[in-house]
Amino acid sequence: MAPTITAATGLSQDHLSLSHKLRKPVVEKLRRERINSSIEQLKSLLCAEFLQQQPDSKLEKADVLEMTVTVLTRLQQQNKTHFLSQSLMKNSQQSHCTELHNHREALFCLQSSTSKDKRPENSAPWRPW
Repeated sequence: MAPTITAATGLSQDHLSLSHKLRKPVVEKLRRERINSSIEQLKSLLCAEFLQQQPDSKLEKADVLEMTVTVLTRLQQQNKTHFLSQSLMKNSQQSHCTELHNHREALFCLQSSTSKDKRPENSAPWRPW
């Protein structure tokens, strides 16, 4: 009985190996198609950038990828600069608002203490109506 099981197992392994050998080229072709499709999408997204660099030359996949890295790096730098300038402006505005608030508070305290000095304690507050 043991040899029969081994023979069946061997047959099964041969079948799996054959199936794998037949399927591998199809899977690889699909992978290459996905890569090529993505590179074409990058090319169309960066069309203006490519026209500035080499308008008449055919670009290799490596060129498209390098250009994409360059553009994304530049965008990342711009975002960092923009974020930094926004943060500085926000901090400046907050500082200005704090100064203004402190100034108003000081004026209010000064006015309050000055008006208390001029007004007798038992008199009613002045109203324009």
